[in-house]
Amino acid sequence: MPRRNVYALLVVTLVGLVCAAKVSRYGRQMSYAMEQIRLLSLEPLTEEEVFEGALQGMMSRLDDYSVYISPQELSAFQEELEGEFGGVGIEMLLDQETKDLVVVSPLQNSPALKAGIRTGDKIVRIDGKSTQGLSLEDARERMRGQPGEPVKLGVLHLGETEPVDVEIIRAVIQVDTVVGDTRNPDGSWNFFLEGVDRIGYVRIESFAYRTDEELERALKWLVEHKLRGLILDMRNNPGGRLDSAINICDLFIEPAGADRGEIVSTRGRDGQTLGVEYATPGAYRGFPMAVLVNQLSASASEIVAACLQDHGRAVVAGQRSYGKGTIQQILDLEPGMGQLKLTTASYWRPSGQNIHRTRDAKESDPWGVSPDKGLEVKLDDKQLAELAQWRLDRYGLLRNNGANGPNDYHRDPQLTRAVEYLDKAASKPTPKKP
Repeated sequence: MPRRNVYALLVVTLVGLVCAAKVSRYGRQMSYAMEQIRLLSLEPLTEEEVFEGALQGMMSRLDDYSVYISPQELSAFQEELEGEFGGVGIEMLLDQETKDLVVVSPLQNSPALKAGIRTGDKIVRIDGKSTQGLSLEDARERMRGQPGEPVKLGVLHLGETEPVDVEIIRAVIQVDTVVGDTRNPDGSWNFFLEGVDRIGYVRIESFAYRTDEELERALKWLVEHKLRGLILDMRNNPGGRLDSAINICDLFIEPAGADRGEIVSTRGRDGQTLGVEYATPGAYRGFPMAVLVNQLSASASEIVAACLQDHGRAVVAGQRSYGKGTIQQILDLEPGMGQLKLTTASYWRPSGQNIHRTRDAKESDPWGVSPDKGLEVKLDDKQLAELAQWRLDRYGLLRNNGANGPNDYHRDPQLTRAVEYLDKAASKPTPKKP
């Protein structure tokens, strides 16, 4: 953007602040501070840098998911939603207590996976700079770049006390969001769990534009092959698009009499209901379901799990979910000035409980999604890492370490518990087609 345009936009912004100062002394002082920083600071800043710094500072006082998206970051933000982007291929979450960047999962066939990045690793440096204090968006932006360009990450592996530097060559990342248990000889996914009689296994890695369509294709295949029960695995799933989550819920539940088939509602800070999503007729029914979640299942994955659990369509097994149930509204600034991603509401499950874990929430409070009685299986960090390694071996992404036996799923205690439940509950051999 030409410098004169940036200055003009900054003047407009400052004029707005000055106008606000007529009723607020804070607006007047902010306008003064921004101008003095631009004119007097030892380290010179452009008008654009002062403006962006002011917005970043304001947003940092809010929750971890409210951020300022600069013009340079906008393309990467859109690429993430579309499920294809240039980078290293890491799904991350920000630990709410330590503010560490924790690897949820390296994406399949990604440069990060090939470089040895694993679930549970912490990213402590990016190109030599500490990640403490960074938002998720800032960290992702630093990891992204042109395909073929290197980035050096400081990685603290689980069980280690000192981080190591790992150089990764960026590539175009294509996200395969719905996967099965193992690969068929032709490279397609086998959506039946090996070693069990017609128990379907579908893992949702994240929620992107086409996730609901991918899942429905898998469901049609399973129905044609007469599944007895279905495991929907959303462990380590950080979430994604709300519309995909709603469409996936709609695949399994439907209105019935007085029950309108509520999927999820949204509420503002005053507790007022802002909107409710309902199911439509024509769901996949006639077979039992078990949903797997763990402490790294967040956002859209929690919406799906909570909806299916509240309607009695599926039981939930595994471990209590992360508790990230907030809505970020995208607010456009003037052209060329970026966007604000502002948390404006929270998700509430059909039962009327808040999914989001607030800053002052206690463990005894009803946030997130908890397993049904008798289906909780807790795993520590070491077990979580071992399980992620086993799953990668089973997918055939790494060197095979003997993870292809027909009953090998027993190495996954959470999956095993879900199988035990479905084996008893699967009394209908032929599901009703949608």
